[in-house]
Amino acid sequence: MDKSQHYNTGHPHAAPNFRNLIIKPMWMTMKTALRTVPFLGRLGLLKNNYHGQEVTMTDDFTQARIGGEHLSEGHTYAADRESTDLLPFLERPVTVMYPYERLEDMEPWLFVPGNYNGRIGIVWETCTACKACVKACPNDCLHMTSEVRVNVLDLAEEDDEWHGYGSEFEAGGYAAKPKEEFEEIEEFDLVNEHTAAPQQYDFAEVIDISGDTATVRWMDGSGIEDIATTELKPAETDIVSGRIDIGRCMFCGLCAEACPFESFFMTNEYDGMSGYSREDLWFDADRTRVLPAVHQERVDMELAKRAKKEKNKRERKAARAAKEAEA
Repeated sequence: MDKSQHYNTGHPHAAPNFRNLIIKPMWMTMKTALRTVPFLGRLGLLKNNYHGQEVTMTDDFTQARIGGEHLSEGHTYAADRESTDLLPFLERPVTVMYPYERLEDMEPWLFVPGNYNGRIGIVWETCTACKACVKACPNDCLHMTSEVRVNVLDLAEEDDEWHGYGSEFEAGGYAAKPKEEFEEIEEFDLVNEHTAAPQQYDFAEVIDISGDTATVRWMDGSGIEDIATTELKPAETDIVSGRIDIGRCMFCGLCAEACPFESFFMTNEYDGMSGYSREDLWFDADRTRVLPAVHQERVDMELAKRAKKEKNKRERKAARAAKEAEA
């Protein structure tokens, strides 16, 4: 599968058929023209959908933003139309008030194409810090850092054939506990949220292990706790291509092409990449995180590949041990 298609949204209006290529654009254009006609432009038939609801000419969000005291009796203002105090019965289309309003919210069929190169997104659980992305980047955008994370081998469920080929709990190491809202976090929409993806785990340092109980110190400062190892996953601190200088990035996608583990993706996010200083454009690992559930197919492929390699490694080690025992 082409990487560019990972964010091909499966949008109901994405199919290149006669309706979406001919009828719908013509209807949109005609609506825009008719809305400029006095009185006729007020017809509900010509209104757009705004955030999934029929447009009210003064919605609460816009009114709070521009201040209700600026709107006199009969003066209307919405995401796509406005009137004036002088001629309140005349309404005209206006430019989308980006970034307060978004085009795809107003006209859902105007979506970002699947092969658009937006902000870089990375599945850190599959990154091995091979630095192929760093070497491929022509603008020196990528910088290595370290992060505590769950390895892709430890993402396998107990009923998965690849379960048990990950890390082992050990004193002095790290452990991760899935957050209570783990499944809700999986539904995080990176493309439209434009914020850092929430971490799905609480991480802790393993102080001691006694049977099936581990004594851990939570890294968020909440203290020390005895907890069953069945509630934890092994974690590790690893070097990753954590910091990306978006201010230098030209969105060429070479990092995604160079990654042998398909950890890098060019998302469809086209905003959320601005700031008042160069430091604001230094995106750390949390700002580039793509949750494994978003690219579950690729994560499962990488899991199977690494688990099979680890399985063969253990089998060879067991065979050597048996051979040495016989000798």
